[in-house]
Amino acid sequence: MTVEEVLNELKERIKEKLPAGITISDLEFEGPELVIYTEEPRKFADNGDIVRALAKDLRKRIVVRPDPEVLAKPEDAIKKIEQIVPEEAKITDYFFDTDRGEVIIEAEKLGLVIGRHGTMLREITKSIGWSPKVARTPPIESSIIKNIRQYMRAESNARKSILRQIGRKIHRERTFKDSWIRITTLGGCREVGRSSYILSTPETRVLIDCGVNLGSENDGTPYLYVPEISPINQIDAVVITHAHLDHAGLVPLLFKYGYEGPVYLTPPTRDLMLLLQLDYIEVAAREGRKTPYESATIREALKHTIMLNYGDVTDIAPDIRLTFYNAGHILGSSIAHFHVGEGLYNIAFTGDFKYEPTRLFDPAVNDFPRLETLVTEATYGGANDYQPSRREAEHKLHTIVKQTITRGGKVLIPAFAVGRSQEVMIVLEEAIRTGIIDDVPVYLDGMIWEATAIHTTHPEYLNSELRNQIFHKGLNPFLSENFIQVEPAKRQDIIGGDPCVILATSGMLNGGPVMEHLKALAPDKRNTLIFVGYQAEGTLGRRIQKGWAELPFSIEGKTETVKVNLDVETVDGFSGHSDRQQLMNFVRRMNPRPERILINHGEESKCLDLASSLYKRYKIETRAPMNLETIRLI
Repeated sequence: MTVEEVLNELKERIKEKLPAGITISDLEFEGPELVIYTEEPRKFADNGDIVRALAKDLRKRIVVRPDPEVLAKPEDAIKKIEQIVPEEAKITDYFFDTDRGEVIIEAEKLGLVIGRHGTMLREITKSIGWSPKVARTPPIESSIIKNIRQYMRAESNARKSILRQIGRKIHRERTFKDSWIRITTLGGCREVGRSSYILSTPETRVLIDCGVNLGSENDGTPYLYVPEISPINQIDAVVITHAHLDHAGLVPLLFKYGYEGPVYLTPPTRDLMLLLQLDYIEVAAREGRKTPYESATIREALKHTIMLNYGDVTDIAPDIRLTFYNAGHILGSSIAHFHVGEGLYNIAFTGDFKYEPTRLFDPAVNDFPRLETLVTEATYGGANDYQPSRREAEHKLHTIVKQTITRGGKVLIPAFAVGRSQEVMIVLEEAIRTGIIDDVPVYLDGMIWEATAIHTTHPEYLNSELRNQIFHKGLNPFLSENFIQVEPAKRQDIIGGDPCVILATSGMLNGGPVMEHLKALAPDKRNTLIFVGYQAEGTLGRRIQKGWAELPFSIEGKTETVKVNLDVETVDGFSGHSDRQQLMNFVRRMNPRPERILINHGEESKCLDLASSLYKRYKIETRAPMNLETIRLI
């Protein structure tokens, strides 16, 4: 059956289900969505159950769009929206997309625009004809968010064309009757970095993650040239579990090599991924290294992104459905669950995950409708990889910061811009607000400020306690006056100033603004360097942890040696990764338990140790594949 025949059949089924007096003028696939065009959007809005019933019956994600002829003029539409939506919602901007019949309403308080169960949105549609979409106005101004929104609006016509091509590919006729499923490991096995895997069926090839290994000069890129992924333009979909560069850093490279398909991710992952990729090529260019792609390629990849919220079941190929679940690692991080065929097989890729409540996120989900194979990480999978509790970690951080400030020193915390920085920020904000730590400035250097702004744009992805604090108590810890953005020209003033805390990127001391602070602060024994995240082998951070007493710095073409006299501390417990006990408990409490487990994302010894322990404890077939292995699942 051709796509046109599928659409005609769906059109007839929809007509049968619609109440009398409601008609549709056109039907089209746009990405994973089935778009219904109608001259009577108000009648759809009158009955909020119509779309839900159709989606359930057709097993499709459905969007209703009005024909342009029935739309109110934008200036009239704005007046009516402002009559409907209470002033407390604080609407800040509108964007009218005539081709899609949508009005995007930017506001500070989305709930007041949406209304209970979407009642306000339906009221808006009934009044103006346009389909309203909402977007949060960032409490902290974000240049990334602003630029993304402007670019996507400017490219709306091109994007519509892209989505229609994707939609037709997703809903194409199946051509094979065979049933087999394979996973090929392209990177991230028995190592940390360059995570990438291909999930293959007779019909479909899906690439899960496409990361870079920043700590390796020789093995930094996944094996993107092997037959399983060639030609790249034949891949059906790319799925990104989270934004960190070791999982998403080389997505634009796929487009450079000819990929033209969709990239599925959550909304925060899209925004953070763009931030990290732009910084990646900027740092590489500044350090005289060859960049793997240009900013134009990042924009091209952005144009192909399709955002999915947690729990949205979505067709991404004729025989595969994707659902994202919270992974608890960083903002928007996901466990990608694939349902293959009509009940044939289920696979979940955890990406990086945290199976414990944190200051930012609820613990990773491990309850799925069905699951036969689990692909999971082993960053802290070794037999002795146990982390202290969050309470212990916070107490240790408080103690070190207090001691350093008391002796007139400065605290330098190298941190990943995304995740660990915000976790530490919340702990420091509460400690300062409650008097545990003196009222000192906390300087945010590098991308941390922008990453924090993105966190404030997506509070619905934070844990329930933090959401309640922000939405109902009016207390947003990220907006504390103690947090101060660092301007590069002011770094020396901070270094020579009063006691303070400095959070700076990068988290493993492999470049970035933290290096300027480290060079200046290292010789003074009053200062303290605190590691709060994983330090990979080969990085400067790991070397300092091992006791390096002198550090080489390149200054104007000459190498200068700086003595390390400051205190060096490691505060475990802030990691976004599960420790050994949490990894074991994640599997023990899974519902249902998988039949097979594949271990990745860890040093070789840790992957092998965790695989062996899971097999011995739970009698589940478990292995730690090497890169370039292909595992047949059925």
